[in-house]
Amino acid sequence: MEENKMGVMPIKKLVITMSLPMMISMLVQALYNVVDSLFVARVSEDALTAVSLAFSVQNLMISFISGTCVGINALLSRYLGAKNHEGANRVAVNGLFVVVITYIFFLLFGLFGTRAFFHMLTKDKGVVDAGVEYLSIISIASIGMTLQMTLERLLQSTGKTFYTMITQGLGAIINIILDPIFIFGYLGMPAMGVAGAAVATIFGQIIAAGLALYFNLKKNDEIKLSFKGFRPQGNVIGKIYQVAIPSIIMMSVGSILNFFMNKILLIFTKTATTVFGVYFKVQSFFFMPVFGLNNGMVPIVAYNYGARNPKRIKETVKFSVILAVAIMLFGLAVMQFFPREILLMFNASEDMMIIGISALRIISLSFLFAGFCIIAGSVFQALGNGVYSLIVSIARQLVVLLPAAYLLAKVFGDPSNPYSVNAVWWSFPIAEIMSVIVSAILLIRIFNKKIRSLNDDVVDNI
Repeated sequence: MEENKMGVMPIKKLVITMSLPMMISMLVQALYNVVDSLFVARVSEDALTAVSLAFSVQNLMISFISGTCVGINALLSRYLGAKNHEGANRVAVNGLFVVVITYIFFLLFGLFGTRAFFHMLTKDKGVVDAGVEYLSIISIASIGMTLQMTLERLLQSTGKTFYTMITQGLGAIINIILDPIFIFGYLGMPAMGVAGAAVATIFGQIIAAGLALYFNLKKNDEIKLSFKGFRPQGNVIGKIYQVAIPSIIMMSVGSILNFFMNKILLIFTKTATTVFGVYFKVQSFFFMPVFGLNNGMVPIVAYNYGARNPKRIKETVKFSVILAVAIMLFGLAVMQFFPREILLMFNASEDMMIIGISALRIISLSFLFAGFCIIAGSVFQALGNGVYSLIVSIARQLVVLLPAAYLLAKVFGDPSNPYSVNAVWWSFPIAEIMSVIVSAILLIRIFNKKIRSLNDDVVDNI
């Protein structure tokens, strides 16, 4: 078998080749996330608030599946870098097994836990009913998302990123087309309201998962997916979770942050939680391409670590940081200069406009540092040090951001004045400053500890 391109192609060309299809597909993903909310906002502000509050559970589902996929991806790429194709096959089939087991837990939550979740946040009946309707469907039918994400990561691990662009793009386009049909009842369909947004989403995910399976079976020559005589292998699953567990915890911290941040914001007004939800939708236009860059970078770093090539690892990280920072600076400019236009797309009320303009401008200041921090976290995972990513994530979100938000709400906020919620937004740039300092320290540490040891002749610094 000829040499994999991750070991021979010039780094800049390789990073672009690996990342660009995923960046494009994730931009499409971001588009359909926003389109969901744009349509839901036309149903009612309660419906938009419900979808915003449901985000913490959706993020938790994504965290468990994506975190597991990080472990699958990193281990599989290392086996491929070491030319151990039999080991890579074992990782792939055991990885698919564990993500399906994970799906069962969210199926049970969708059946029995959604109403209790919304009652923990609010007693507003309109918000609760809309939220339960939306989140139950998303959770019960999350098998499509589970298989789509995992099968796409298998393609990414072997450099087949063009196919992931097709699967993600197709799923997103189907979602966008079906949204207005199901939500408002076009083409003879009944008007389903917020439930229609959920149904459109799962249709897109299931079709994308089917296509991703086809590509793995027919186009992915470096992995053979076969469950004939399959038995779960504890040693393989254990190695997957050595990387995956810190990643799962790290990503799940975002759900904890979202839940408690909404609790803080609801002290002032539910409009603040709606603004917070809109922010998360809009910021995905800038974060998603960086995550796409990450997905292209991780297998390159992991492959060349397995191939013991420190020079290519360093070049990959440096170039990825430059691209990530450039993307986030563009995002900062958009948020600073066009907050009013962004909020108008979501049918913003006067109160939502007043709170939202300040929120977008203040929170986006954290974009100055976010690009570097995201790339650093993925380097830690690719090199098998997911615990470093965990340290940074917990420190940023639970040790700094949430306490800062709570203190700012207590010291500068006034529950009788909804507009005083603006003080809370400053917790985001405060936390990101801490994050960039800790990330830089740990990145230097891991390069000195792991990358230098691959080649004693390598003496230049990262």
